[in-house]
Amino acid sequence: MRKTILYIAISLDGKIAKADGSVDWLEAIPVPADGDYGYAAFYKSIDTTIQGNTTYQQIISWGVDFPYPEKKNYVITRKQGLANTEHVEFISTDPVTFLRELKTSAGKDIWIVGGGKLNATFLEAKLIDEIQVFIMPVVLTEGIDMFAALSQETSLSLVASKTYENGVVALTYYPI
Repeated sequence: MRKTILYIAISLDGKIAKADGSVDWLEAIPVPADGDYGYAAFYKSIDTTIQGNTTYQQIISWGVDFPYPEKKNYVITRKQGLANTEHVEFISTDPVTFLRELKTSAGKDIWIVGGGKLNATFLEAKLIDEIQVFIMPVVLTEGIDMFAALSQETSLSLVASKTYENGVVALTYYPI
């Protein structure tokens, strides 16, 4: 069975983006001398991304090339009848059922890109196998929570941690 990984950066106060969805605050944090927080290795370990439509719309609003062109990309949306693009397949069915079925298909690991609502949905459905979170040394005060509107607690087991010279802390958890 394929593993689902939430690989995500957050502010110290648990925000994945500002209230308007922007993530420009990430650019203010210097890149560490020892690399890319393991992103290149992580990216090679996946062949699929899954994200919410709000996250997808934010990404395409940046006016850059689609960042995951060689991966299979799914966008979860409530909107019916959206036309798939060159890089993205829109899914308007139940996201929990969809991900359960996707996990049983052949392939590499699956990256849950976000956002907060989708993260919460998958965590509560026990469909996140691993959380790799990068805590950035900034407090945003307002923004989008990593897990929006959780209705239940979830215990996690810390399996790895790393501190970077720029103040970023990387934590890897498995849900219990």
